[in-house]
Amino acid sequence: MFGFGKPVHVTAQTALSGSNTPVLDASLEHRIFGRPLNAEYPGSETAYFALGCFWGAEKLFWQVPGVLSTAAGYQGGYTPNPTYQQVCTGMTGHAETVRVVFDPAKISYAELVRFFFEHHDPTQGDRQGNDTGTQYRSALFTVSNAQQATAEKIRDEYQHALTEAGYGTITTAIEPAKQWYFAEDYHQQYLDANPGGYDCHVRTGVACPA
Repeated sequence: MFGFGKPVHVTAQTALSGSNTPVLDASLEHRIFGRPLNAEYPGSETAYFALGCFWGAEKLFWQVPGVLSTAAGYQGGYTPNPTYQQVCTGMTGHAETVRVVFDPAKISYAELVRFFFEHHDPTQGDRQGNDTGTQYRSALFTVSNAQQATAEKIRDEYQHALTEAGYGTITTAIEPAKQWYFAEDYHQQYLDANPGGYDCHVRTGVACPA
């Protein structure tokens, strides 16, 4: 999961070409929830969070009450159906991202955004922990105007708390979601299959205002 060197910023014209074939059969069963990754959950909502290596990030979210399903994948870039090896080059524009399906009657999008900010360092730019590159950037990919407004409001409130605690400027991108792509099967619920595996998350320890 390590990426080193100067982060690469690509465009639609310079990104890798990708493939017409998905790298994962999304009917694969979730290791924790026991339903297919592409299962339908009536009344649910979906959110996308990028906060560094998706192994540890996915584990954080599957433990949250009210979350119905999670998946590791790629979001925010240009390359269709990218492989992990392609994403690691930084030439796809994608970030390692967790898709979170949740029950809004049990947990709100705002609560998930606060959880997101509190469980990584959003001031690091194109890196998280030991991982460097745009694929490890902090980002919120929103699926509605309401999500966009909520994410921006909470970011601004958290910036105030971080500044008071002596931290720098939040670099988290907040932007409309593009096409989501599932990552390969061995990335799904990786830390359940590999207990004690690599997890890059370093938290600021600053609470996000409610």
